[in-house]
Amino acid sequence: MSCEHCEHKGSALEVAVSFLVGAAAGFVAGILLAPASGKETRKKIHDEVDKTGDKAKDGFEKIAKEAEKGIRVVREKTQEGIDSIKDFIDKKKEEFQKRSTETLPEGEPKP
Repeated sequence: MSCEHCEHKGSALEVAVSFLVGAAAGFVAGILLAPASGKETRKKIHDEVDKTGDKAKDGFEKIAKEAEKGIRVVREKTQEGIDSIKDFIDKKKEEFQKRSTETLPEGEPKP
């Protein structure tokens, strides 16, 4: 039995967010079920939220840097493609002009 959702592979961002949410939920559940005073429990939760927030920020910064690199590569490759197309068109234009001047009957002025 297969489902479309099971075969779906999430983006790095979705995976990172899912991992962080799961880790935070597991930690909070563990803290709430462990025997400790309310003050200690709140401090542990607060500390873990801070750590998780820092990890999430670092993860998002890494993803943003990778996205910037990807965008830069796409721009460079796009420009290379545009340059190649321009070169191809110029070459074909020159070939066409050369053929048209070679095929004109004698006596007609060449452009």
